[in-house]
Amino acid sequence: MKLNTLRRGTAAAAVIALSFTFAACGSDDEPSGSADDTTSQSPEEEAPVETPAEEETTDAGAATFGAGCGEVPADGAGSFNGMVNDPVATAASNNPLLATLVAAVGAVDGLGDTLNSQEALTVFAPYEGAFAEIPTSTLNGLLEEAQKKADKSMLYTILANHVLPANDDPAAVVGEQDTLAGGTLTIEGDESGMTVSDGTVTANVLCGNIPTANATVYVIDKVLTGIAG
Repeated sequence: MKLNTLRRGTAAAAVIALSFTFAACGSDDEPSGSADDTTSQSPEEEAPVETPAEEETTDAGAATFGAGCGEVPADGAGSFNGMVNDPVATAASNNPLLATLVAAVGAVDGLGDTLNSQEALTVFAPYEGAFAEIPTSTLNGLLEEAQKKADKSMLYTILANHVLPANDDPAAVVGEQDTLAGGTLTIEGDESGMTVSDGTVTANVLCGNIPTANATVYVIDKVLTGIAG
């Protein structure tokens, strides 16, 4: 399976513009005066055209933190405002920082749908550079095994160890947290600097508190492989 496999979603929005005019005219039943005292009647001024107030633009990236947040696309489906509308696996598939992670999730049959269907998750998402530290032969071996064994594979265990069964903001996520793989992660720090460790590997949060429709994402600089060791 190629590492750059990427399922992309699209999003579309429609804007409806409304306008109306108001006009009034005089009644035909008014008695007319003599020719000498007839006065001209000026037309009533049209009421000003009303337009609906523009919807307030929401900045989904306002509460994110970390130097890596500048690498997130400024607009489009992979931007903060785009990702917030999609469930987490779909949102990740639109972000170029997470291409290899998306390929890994796609190799485990049903995992993407499972992540999208959950009501609340926290995902520590290794960026491209994190996967680059894993030898290509090792990564390809994990992908091939995952295509055969699905949720019984080593890759599934590794990926599930990056996911918490709750939607945690930076304050709530700190401490020891149980993962979907049955492991434990230790998260330390705050918006000024945050780390996550599986007891063997410690990763830095590059961009944290990214909202999606059903999860909060923390992009990290290493793949947490300790549970699979």
